[in-house]
Amino acid sequence: MSTEKSSKIRGRKPLWLAIVVVIVWLSISGFTGPLFGKLSTVQENNNSSFLPPDSEATRAADAIAKFSDSANDQIPALVLFAGTVTPEKIVSSQAFTQSLAAKSLVHPDGKLITDKNGNEISIPIGNYFIENGDIRAFPAPDGEAILASFPISVQIATELLPDGKEPALLGVVDSIRFYAGEYADANGFKTHTTGFAGILADLFGAFGSIDSTLLLTTGSVVALILIVVYRSPILWILPLMSAGLALTLSGGVIYILAKNNLITLDGQSQGILSVLVLGAATDYALLLIARYREELHLHESRFDAMKIAWRGVVEPIIASGSTVTLGLLVLLLSELNNNRSLGPIGAIGIVCSMITVLTLLPALLVIFGRWIFWPKVARFGGADEKLTGSWAKVAAATARKPRKYWIGATAILILLAGFSSTLNATGLSTIDSFTKRTDSIIGQEELLKHFPGGQGQPTQIILKQELMQEAVATLRANPGIDSVLPMPEGQIVQGASMPPVKVVNGYVIINATLKFAPDSEEAIALIPGIRADMESIDATILVGGFTSVNYDVNKASERDRNLIIPIVLLLIAIILGFLLRSIYAAFLLLGTVVISFIATLGACAIVFNHIFHFKGADPSFPLFAFIFLVALGIDYNIFLMTRVREESQKMGTRAGMTKALTVTGGVITSAGIVLAATFAVLGILPLVFLAELGFAVAFGVLLDTMLVRSILVPALVHEIGPKVWWPSKLQHDGKELR
Repeated sequence: MSTEKSSKIRGRKPLWLAIVVVIVWLSISGFTGPLFGKLSTVQENNNSSFLPPDSEATRAADAIAKFSDSANDQIPALVLFAGTVTPEKIVSSQAFTQSLAAKSLVHPDGKLITDKNGNEISIPIGNYFIENGDIRAFPAPDGEAILASFPISVQIATELLPDGKEPALLGVVDSIRFYAGEYADANGFKTHTTGFAGILADLFGAFGSIDSTLLLTTGSVVALILIVVYRSPILWILPLMSAGLALTLSGGVIYILAKNNLITLDGQSQGILSVLVLGAATDYALLLIARYREELHLHESRFDAMKIAWRGVVEPIIASGSTVTLGLLVLLLSELNNNRSLGPIGAIGIVCSMITVLTLLPALLVIFGRWIFWPKVARFGGADEKLTGSWAKVAAATARKPRKYWIGATAILILLAGFSSTLNATGLSTIDSFTKRTDSIIGQEELLKHFPGGQGQPTQIILKQELMQEAVATLRANPGIDSVLPMPEGQIVQGASMPPVKVVNGYVIINATLKFAPDSEEAIALIPGIRADMESIDATILVGGFTSVNYDVNKASERDRNLIIPIVLLLIAIILGFLLRSIYAAFLLLGTVVISFIATLGACAIVFNHIFHFKGADPSFPLFAFIFLVALGIDYNIFLMTRVREESQKMGTRAGMTKALTVTGGVITSAGIVLAATFAVLGILPLVFLAELGFAVAFGVLLDTMLVRSILVPALVHEIGPKVWWPSKLQHDGKELR
């Protein structure tokens, strides 16, 4: 039998195996694809459950709920009518406010909403209001505005509209805006709908683009980069297809878990999932394809080449994926429920990325054969252009003068790190949390011109009835509080006597309206003082309300950051130690990534403060940036150093570093560019937090790939030599020339 026939027979079994793998994957995608398409229908964006049950704001909310079945089931929609106020306009605005509940839900253009069959239906807006809720309109003290308040039910409004396409809250707020606009035009007012309901509706609208705009943009960016990297009209399809199937697989798994209330998915987590999976899966695919192409020059059989390439990348891919997965799962220790939910969601995405790239992509590559690399087909025995390219020059330069390069790189990182202390991560007010000026944000700004900042969302103090007088006097002495009013038994009617104070089981509620917007830094800063004043009266007094929630969220974020970051660092050190069989190398790499992270925070401070002019950052921003930057950033050092160790066993540590940087430089840089670009796409969503996170990860990944992994780590390894492998036997490398 000829060698050619023998080769064909030997190739049939792996070829058929590859075909079976592809068929299985297509079958899986046929099931998970439709589930991924319905992922947004199982989102929960209700902020009320973010805090743990033992926080003071949560305990206060539980106590407030005893005063009314709907006390914690409502969010206010505040409609501001700005303009000259007359007695006649006050009466007409009150009449309009009372009539709104009977009007039908409409789209922003005024057309009736439709059912799933496209038929117009009439549903009263009042169906989504709290039953017997306080609906009223009252003038501003300056006589230049009227404020109307509508109590919307959280439980009902977070359900979907009859067409099954969007949350009812969005439809309710759209309807309020339409009818308020008609009334304002007819009465010489300018109107804006704000309050927590208006802001949340705009937030739903922002996350509504995740399914289409974000995914399409991310896919397009990845495709463009892959075309440039491979300079092939065909090859880019395979890694992008693999990344897409990894996303549908993870989305399908998450849909099933969220549908059965095993995990919680919100819009923020879904957005991060898309860019995380597409970025990570493409990174792993680039590493596999680069090693496969390298082996094709050395092996005549593409099956043998794939077998060796797969063995060469499986360990670093699993190690890097495990690092990110464990880093994300540590978020389960967070006190904040939304942080905890991102942990398993991101981990599922990374695991699905690893499985897909290590099974589907190898099968696709061997099925299509060498021609998939056209026009630069990797020929057996042909020259590998990577060995003489630009990365060979970079590797040689760091080998010649390592001290010069590692000192220079470290100086740059330290310089940037020095600005990290100027990063303001104390929180963002609602007004400052959108990158675009939405109607609710404009309304909030206008509201502050005519009413106290805390109007409609007072700080609520729950205490024993006999302590009320002392507490009221103490609160009124606080310069940051505009008004103090115990909760009455019934509604307050203008011109009538004040109803008696409502007492439940011997407890009363005091509503303290702050002078500042309830989510502003100034308002949040008042909470510790108010709580201290109340505690001095009686330790059982609870201070709750929207501003208290924000304060407790900030404190929980600080606690999470101080707990989770050290644990993630320890886990990464352990993984690196086992992977490289070296304690020295593990801590060396960990140190370079940490200083890279701090330098990134410094760059963020410069850009956020002086270029984007953001007012600050969310308290959870440093933690999220750390999880993604350190866990993902260590990937590139893993990809490099596992190859260094492999080559060091053949030619010595210093020569091994030169060879490893030469052959991996291009692919790791390409992977970094892909990951940076995918996270940068988060900036298209009009939310400051996601824009900041996208920039931080994009800049940090590029800093890591271009400076840390390309210059700093190679130079340090050349400087240290074989000792970098301590305590493994490789530290006694006898092949060193120095």
